[in-house]
Amino acid sequence: MNDTWNEHSIPDQQGRVAVVTGANTGLGFETARMLAARGAAVVLAVRDLQKGKQAAARIAGDVTVQALDMTSLDSIRSAADSIRAAHPSIDLLINNAGVMYTPKGTTVDGFELQFGTNHLGHFALTGLLLDLLLPVPGSRVVTVSSTGHRIRAAIHFDDLQWERSYNRVAAYGQAKLANLMFTYELQRRLAPYGTTIAAAAHPGVSNTELARNAPAAIRIPFSWLAPLLTQKPEMGALPTLRAATDPDVAGGQYYGPGNRTQTRGYPKLVTSSPASHDVAVQQRLWTISEELTGVKFPLG
Repeated sequence: MNDTWNEHSIPDQQGRVAVVTGANTGLGFETARMLAARGAAVVLAVRDLQKGKQAAARIAGDVTVQALDMTSLDSIRSAADSIRAAHPSIDLLINNAGVMYTPKGTTVDGFELQFGTNHLGHFALTGLLLDLLLPVPGSRVVTVSSTGHRIRAAIHFDDLQWERSYNRVAAYGQAKLANLMFTYELQRRLAPYGTTIAAAAHPGVSNTELARNAPAAIRIPFSWLAPLLTQKPEMGALPTLRAATDPDVAGGQYYGPGNRTQTRGYPKLVTSSPASHDVAVQQRLWTISEELTGVKFPLG
């Protein structure tokens, strides 16, 4: 596979529709910008409409803005309805929006904030839009995970919402592990259809606003070392873009930066933790996610 896959490697996207969550800043913005530059019609699905409009004004191409608050199932349903009214089909759904290391809090619907935003919100959005992707050959659902899925990460079925105790690092690990388990189980269910695939990506260590809620013990040293340890958002977005557009990508694959520690570099196929491949846990998480969100996938 190409070891220097970059922005210029993105195939022509003319005639394709891409929905990118969290697209007003950071990795989501760069993902949207590069897709639009290659000809895609891009929907910036963002919580703050004003910031979304400002981001759209900085992107050349066919770009629209859609209000979407990943912490609210009502907002997710409303956004899905609006996207459905505007687009009879979708080629790419990029599940990018997320929060990291937040203090203990809940979504509008009472879910732990990181699990609810990063996993349950995207689970619901994907289920509500999937019938617009299924008829489209070559369509893809790409969900952004993190190397954090390896750090103190497990699916705590006995306390999914961290009501008994809370650790922001472990809660982030659970949410990012859930992103991968969702991708793998979704791909298993999509495989018989032969039109849509699910893949995942992670950005390595990218210099974005995402880590603003990290504990001081992590955030302060990180800020000093950032120039040495991190890469710019336009590099961090490349694994997502490769998962979304490279014709050689197969369902269930996972892409990240190509250096030895998966922190920086051009995107390549990488591996996720053994825990992420536990099929029984994937299926249990899927069932619980359907129950919590009230969203059933149109997959027979």
